[in-house]
Amino acid sequence: MDNAGNLNRDACRIGDRSTSDVVVRLRTPDGRDDWLYCHSSILTSKSKYFADRLSENWPTCQILDARSCVEVYCQESDFDYHVTLLRLLYVVSDSSTIESWHGVRNALGILRVAVELGCPQIVASCVEYIEAMPWEEAEEEEILQTTPSLGSSAEPILSRLQPVDPSAIVRIFLSAVRFATSSPPSSLNDLKSLAQEQLEYMLTEDDDAPLLTACDELKLEVRDCVRKVLSRFTSIVRSLSGDLKEPTMGAEGFHLLQPYLSDLSWACQILSKLEIMRDLVVNWMELSETIVKIVEEAGTTLEMLELRLKVVEVAAKILEAIGYGSVILPPAKRLQMVKVWLPFVRVAKPVYDAALSSSGEEDALTLRIDCEVWQSLESSFVSIILALPSGDQAGILTEWLGNEHIQYPDLTEAFEVWCYRSKVVKKRVAFFAAPHV
Repeated sequence: MDNAGNLNRDACRIGDRSTSDVVVRLRTPDGRDDWLYCHSSILTSKSKYFADRLSENWPTCQILDARSCVEVYCQESDFDYHVTLLRLLYVVSDSSTIESWHGVRNALGILRVAVELGCPQIVASCVEYIEAMPWEEAEEEEILQTTPSLGSSAEPILSRLQPVDPSAIVRIFLSAVRFATSSPPSSLNDLKSLAQEQLEYMLTEDDDAPLLTACDELKLEVRDCVRKVLSRFTSIVRSLSGDLKEPTMGAEGFHLLQPYLSDLSWACQILSKLEIMRDLVVNWMELSETIVKIVEEAGTTLEMLELRLKVVEVAAKILEAIGYGSVILPPAKRLQMVKVWLPFVRVAKPVYDAALSSSGEEDALTLRIDCEVWQSLESSFVSIILALPSGDQAGILTEWLGNEHIQYPDLTEAFEVWCYRSKVVKKRVAFFAAPHV
C-alpha cells in the first residue's frame, strides 16, 4: 500500500469511494454487515489495530471491491460506537480535543472501542471528557463496571472514586458536626438538615461498613458540640418555666424550643452509634419535670401539638437508651423517669389521635409522627419497669390498672411478668437460701 502515504489526508472523507483504499466491514452476531469506505493513511496513523491489520505482516488481509478489507466483529450494542469512532479518526488531529461527546455514556462506549482498537488520541480525549463531567448514578455504576478493564489509560476517570485518606474523612465529619449543631440563619436550615442526614449515614452500617470508625478525638468533639446544644436548650427551658406565669407569654416563646428538640432527636441517633449517650440522658432526666410542665401548660393548639410531638420523639429515644441498658442509671433515677414520662405519654397519645382524626389533610401531615415512636415508648416503659425493684413495679402497675388511659402504654407484659415473679418468689428465695452440699 505504498500509494496510501500519497493521499492528501486533509481531502480524505469517510465514505468517499473515489479516494478510499480500504473497506472496514463491521459485522455483528445478529447478522448486521455494514461497509465503510476508509483510507489506510488515516486508519494506520490513528489506530494500532488497523496499523497491524493493514501491515505486510498480516498475510490474511482480504481484497474486496479492489480494496483492502478489514473485518471488525462487535456486539450489536457497540455497533454505533464503532461507526462513531471511525468518523472521529478523521476529525481528531494530534493537537485537537473533542469537546462534544454527547454525554458520559456515549463517551464511555466510544472509549471501550478506542481501547480495543488502539486509538490513543481518542482514548485520551474520552478520558479527559469523562473525568471532567458530572455523572449520574447509573453512569457511575457503568463506569465502575467498565473502566477497570480498560487498563492504565483509563485510570484518571476513577480518581474521584478512590478511597479517601481516613484523616480527611475525620476532618470533614468534625466540620459537619460543628455545622449540624450550630444555630445558622433559617435560610440554611435545609443545609443543616442535610448535614445531619449525611453524618448519620456516615456512621450507619448497612450493606457497607461505616465510613469511619469512632475514635476518642471524634467522640470528644461530638460530645462537646452536643453539650453546647444542650446548654442552649437548657437555658430556653429554664427561661420558659420562669415565664409561664406571665399572661403575655405567647407561642413565639415556644418556637425557640422546636429547632433544639429537632437537634436533640438527631443527636440521639449519632450519640447512640458512638455509644456516648450518657450526658444527653442525664441532662434530659434533670430537665424532665420542667419540660413536661411547660409543654402541658402550653395548650393544645396545632403549634403546641407539634412541640409536644417533638418532645415525645426525644423522650422515646432517651427512654430507649435507659430501658435497654445503653445508659446505666440507679433504680431511683429510672423510677423517676417512669413517674414523669408515663403520665405525660398516656395523655399525649389520645390528644394526638384526636387532633389527627379531626384535622385537615395539611394539618395531618404536619402532625404526622412515626408509629414506631409510640411502640418504642411502650416497649421501653415495659423494659424499665421490669428492671425496677418489685415494690416499685407493684406501685406503677397498681396505678396503671386504675387509670382511664389503661390502653396506652399497654403494660400487660410487665403485669404478667410481675405476677409470675411474685408467685414463685418464695420458692426461689428458699432455694437460694438453703445450704447446698
